Amino acid sequence: MVKRLVLAIVSIAMYSVSAQNGTLSPYSSLGIGDFRSVNSIETQMMGGLGVYTDSIHLQLNNPASLGKLGLTAYAAGFTHTEIRLETYNQQQRPSVSNFEYLGLAFPLIAQKAGLALGIKPYSSVGYELEDLRTNAEGNSIANQYRGEGGVNQAFVSAGFQILPRLYVGATMNFHFGRVETSRVQVNEGIAYGTLDRRTSDISGFDFNYALTYEPMVSSKHTLFTSLRINTQTNLVSSNNRRIASFVPLTGVEIEGIDVNLDRDFLRFTEIKVPTTYSLGLGYGEDKHWFVGGEYSLQQFSDFQNDFLEGDNVVYENGSSMALGGFYIPDYTSIDSYFSRVTYRAGLRLDNTGYVINNKPLENFGITFGLGVPLGMENEFSNLNLGFELGRRGTTMNGLVRESYFKVSLGLSFTNRWFQKRRIN
Repeated sequence: MVKRLVLAIVSIAMYSVSAQNGTLSPYSSLGIGDFRSVNSIETQMMGGLGVYTDSIHLQLNNPASLGKLGLTAYAAGFTHTEIRLETYNQQQRPSVSNFEYLGLAFPLIAQKAGLALGIKPYSSVGYELEDLRTNAEGNSIANQYRGEGGVNQAFVSAGFQILPRLYVGATMNFHFGRVETSRVQVNEGIAYGTLDRRTSDISGFDFNYALTYEPMVSSKHTLFTSLRINTQTNLVSSNNRRIASFVPLTGVEIEGIDVNLDRDFLRFTEIKVPTTYSLGLGYGEDKHWFVGGEYSLQQFSDFQNDFLEGDNVVYENGSSMALGGFYIPDYTSIDSYFSRVTYRAGLRLDNTGYVINNKPLENFGITFGLGVPLGMENEFSNLNLGFELGRRGTTMNGLVRESYFKVSLGLSFTNRWFQKRRIN
């Protein structure tokens, strides 16, 4: 049964990776798209905290957690987001559904060493914008901007216990994907429009290192600490650009040329996403409750993407603050099912590092949800349902404000591998 379910999840996930836009945000026109910073649904419901670890769940962004892993864990996540886009005088309500991640983790030595692998989105591009203007002669000029694609991330992680309650881990991420953007201009009174289409095939590596120390401060309570470093992502982009004229009524291309990017040294360009440092602190009682916070800092002012550079945008250092926790009334309860449910909540505030029209782009979100056990016979497997209410951007300075409501579904299954069968 588990094998069939995992095969179904893999099939859905592979289709999703190839088919999804991932976002409908106009801000995905910046950089290489919206950076997804995907966490497991359990972690997302606590504001995105990476400091908490246990022995039964796959923690996507903290490889040191694998040193605690006691059971094989399968994990998959899906989301649906309803968005309200607002400018000073307009409003739209798009929605988008996404595959979030697929992962497998298993202990090499139970609660001493573990290994994980999987796939998740890294960035997403999906926008369609229109700019209408009038020239000096009173004729209208229509510019349409479109973009789609993004970058995915395949990862392999390992974690180890090096001393009692001290764990280290590392992740190697391989990035791959394609970003396609276009600009179409149609001038009133001119028979033909112009098209500028750009394509970037992107690939590269980065590494994520983690250290966690979780001392007991009383017979029941644990102090959780973590330090994570996601090293600078060095990507290589293979680029193409085509400029053409076309008939606006039919869209038929009349004449086009492939731009000689070698002349300007833009055929192959580097994309550098700066290092992120994260420090977390938490406190709780095992299998009962936890509360914690985390602060992340990224020197985003060093971001570089020469080929797809945006207009009216500069980069500054980014940061993120998260608070969250969970509560389980009684995980051993037999009489009350809801006493074994995990209740989670959190909030986060992000400074993305983008400054558009002299206005920093910030994001605020409130998260909450449930972790529902899948029966006593699967006591460590669960279904996680999460919700997030948030807002990004502003209507000031000619920008767009995004208000969103995200529903997340996470599946977490556990099993025992390499267990010898015995006959009593």
